[in-house]
Amino acid sequence: MISTILFDLDGTLTDPKLGITRCVQHALAHFGIIEPDLDKLEVFIGPPLQEMFASYAHLDWEQAAEAVAVYRERFAPVGIFENEVYPGIPEMLGRLREAGLHLGLATSKPEVYARRILDHFGLSPLLDEVTGSELSGERTHKDDVIREAMRRMHADPGSTLMVGDREHDIIGAHAAGIPCIGVLFGYGSEAELSAAGAQALAQDPADLVQQILTICSARP
Repeated sequence: MISTILFDLDGTLTDPKLGITRCVQHALAHFGIIEPDLDKLEVFIGPPLQEMFASYAHLDWEQAAEAVAVYRERFAPVGIFENEVYPGIPEMLGRLREAGLHLGLATSKPEVYARRILDHFGLSPLLDEVTGSELSGERTHKDDVIREAMRRMHADPGSTLMVGDREHDIIGAHAAGIPCIGVLFGYGSEAELSAAGAQALAQDPADLVQQILTICSARP
């Protein structure tokens, strides 16, 4: 029976577009790449940053690591708070807790940043555990984050459900042996989430509550 729900952060609980894209813009400029259109940088929301800098800007792995370091120069003091909680998220988390579910965060964002964001927006008391990547670059792949979150929460694949907005969340969840609900209010399209094998799709936080409760009651 499903009793543990893991949530992605960026694009699922909060909208981080301004902070992430402005910091990516800052890092690309370091390499002489000028991109004034922040919408084009939305692709950086969700996937591991080093991989994205390598593929987007055609950087080698060492240059991509340098880009991440430059990104963090702006993100840590400024970009981290260029962010906002999606409407209805606190209420959604509250309803799920009232239903007796254990709630955790599983994000590829460095855990230290994730905790600061959750504290800043008052979401920390609504979550039982927060799991992210390490600043050193360890545990950036979603399946590794999910497995660590389950370990910390004493959960197993049969009792755990993931929620995210990008294909990386779904692919990572499946690699860790758990289902994933895709949310359509984030940065992944219906086509992307369906193709990746989302268990269900939620239009908004209220719909997400119903989707989660339906899956929890349906799975033995």
